[in-house]
Amino acid sequence: MVVEDLDLEDPGPGEVRVRLVATGVCHTDTITRDGDLPLPLPGVLGHEGAGVVDALGPDVDTLEVGDHVVMGWPSCGRCRNCRRGEPRYCELLGPAVAAGVRYAGPGAGRSAYRRPDGSAVSGHFFGQSSFATYSLAEATSLVRVEPDLPLELLGPLACGIATGAGAVLNTARPEPGESVVVFGAGAVGLAAIMAARNTPATTIVAVDLHDERLELARRYGATHVVNARTTSDVLTAVAAACGGPADYAIECSGAIAVVEQAVAAIGMLGTCILVGGAPAGSSFSVEHQPALWGKRIVGTLGGSSTSERLIPALIALYRQGRFPFDELVRFYELDEVEDAIRDSLAGRVIKPILRISAP
Repeated sequence: MVVEDLDLEDPGPGEVRVRLVATGVCHTDTITRDGDLPLPLPGVLGHEGAGVVDALGPDVDTLEVGDHVVMGWPSCGRCRNCRRGEPRYCELLGPAVAAGVRYAGPGAGRSAYRRPDGSAVSGHFFGQSSFATYSLAEATSLVRVEPDLPLELLGPLACGIATGAGAVLNTARPEPGESVVVFGAGAVGLAAIMAARNTPATTIVAVDLHDERLELARRYGATHVVNARTTSDVLTAVAAACGGPADYAIECSGAIAVVEQAVAAIGMLGTCILVGGAPAGSSFSVEHQPALWGKRIVGTLGGSSTSERLIPALIALYRQGRFPFDELVRFYELDEVEDAIRDSLAGRVIKPILRISAP
């Protein structure tokens, strides 16, 4: 990725221009850079933005200039899934997040981003393209937050942190005495563990390859940890921790061998929740007979629910000291984005955030 100057159109009907304060760096940005998500390149990435409302387009009456906002996911608001209260699964999600152009409204099919010579550049990534000083977003995707909060910290609540927490709070919803096993103790997995600690689950198991991440998992709520690199039989170790097969397995690594392991870890009526992003075209196998015994395999995007519900709830837990996601982050400057990606892939940082401007 390189930093260059682009021209950005003024906000159109229903749109808002946001001056970015900071944005999280997510694995999805990395795989898109590498061609595994079909955004036409070159393009402006970034989808965990937080900033200050700078300008309002026509027909926007829910926000004011100067409001502090977290930039959530786009959705049409009209399809069956949006009407069900599940905008993460909007039927237009594909073009909304990765077409590189506006997916709706009078500007549909056109990018608002131009080079000085007038040539178009893909933008509107997840409805925001937040690796930038300014961004356009739909007013309906923005979540207003209180101005006393550390705005530079909040962007990851739009995707990575919310994905892990929402997998527990919205998809699993463990009942008293149940067990939750989290495969992968990166930013998403640790957020899932923090969330599980706020539920009636009494057994929370973290599985990872690195002892330092497993130590963090214990700190944030894991009752048991399993190092998959040094443990000869991970499934036996997980079953021993849970007192039998797990009730919920949350797969955050995206590694196919781990996905199959997570499915095998759950028992009758157990649920395996797929969170990690495997390479495009990947597939996994499940043994048929054990699957007949009420096993469920479900995917989740962005933590499910809505940004308007999930982000304020996580902020409230953070204020109460019950969701200390701030301890996972390290800050970088915008032109250090490649350093942030390298450090994340190497395990030197849990959650990178790019600082862009003062609040």
